[in-house]
Amino acid sequence: MQLTIRLLRETDGRWIADIPELPGVTVYGASPEEATLKAKALALRVVAEEIEHGEMPPGPETLRFSIAA
Repeated sequence: MQLTIRLLRETDGRWIADIPELPGVTVYGASPEEATLKAKALALRVVAEEIEHGEMPPGPETLRFSIAA
């Protein structure tokens, strides 16, 4: 599973990171690095919940993160 992290800087200096492949995964951070780490952590929680509730197909899965340019 390939997940894309999109970063955007707000006018107040905060950074927003979201992952379009996982609706609702949007976080704020003081820096791009902080926002990226928070987005990855939340994405892993969401994927874990989907696995626990049988919402993901069975089988080995690799998660990859990329940063959108």
